[in-house]
Amino acid sequence: MDTLNGETPTIRLFALLELIAAKDRLVTLQDLVDETGMPKPTLHRMLQQLEGAGLLVRQSDGRHYGTGARLRRLAENLLLNATHHGARHAVLRHLVEEIGESCNVTALSGNEVVYLDRVETPEPLRFYLRPGSRVPAHCSASGKMILSQMSPGQRAKLLSHAPLKQYTPHTVTEPGPLEEEFARVRRDGFAVDDEEFLPGLVCVAVLVPSPAGRSNQCVAVQAPVMRLTADKALHLLPALQRAAEAVARVEHEGGQE
Repeated sequence: MDTLNGETPTIRLFALLELIAAKDRLVTLQDLVDETGMPKPTLHRMLQQLEGAGLLVRQSDGRHYGTGARLRRLAENLLLNATHHGARHAVLRHLVEEIGESCNVTALSGNEVVYLDRVETPEPLRFYLRPGSRVPAHCSASGKMILSQMSPGQRAKLLSHAPLKQYTPHTVTEPGPLEEEFARVRRDGFAVDDEEFLPGLVCVAVLVPSPAGRSNQCVAVQAPVMRLTADKALHLLPALQRAAEAVARVEHEGGQE
């Protein structure tokens, strides 16, 4: 791979991180040798440096590597504090003015969903969550929406680190029913959290379109069940989808700066 050759050592390390982070699976040293054509001792030394810095983590089998916590924190901070945050926030403000309920831009981080941005409803009864807040992926609308793009094996690996917690009587924790829900979400193009994470809270999410195909961001609306039911939420989908397309344009323009 040309990007790993002819560069300074620092840029070569960064390019290797880019290569690994772009994969939807764990990689081995031999995988990287085959893909880059670089000598195995050189790549092994680079992997050791990145692992030592907490940017990569080696799995328990000693052979496979994946992104580390430090690299994931860097990615989250970039999304939370991007220079185009103001434009993204303006999209959310307009959406809240249009539909009257609290709205978020979210992303998947590990087995949790992180709130990248949020605008609260002016309604006095609301659930307050600030940017940077985290919610579990398996019972949040955004989490289900992003997970629906993965293969069953990828989902199982992501969700298997700890038993799935039952937050309310509506929380689905069994693999079979969860897979049925992911299939429905993938088919319909939206996901609903119908009091699955917090009693009395309903949330609906759609994906932010991505040129890469698979997206790691959503636009979502949240409201108390007395104002928003799963059925009523269907009427909000056109507004959510317009906002998601606007966020995608903001992200694209920000990436061109």
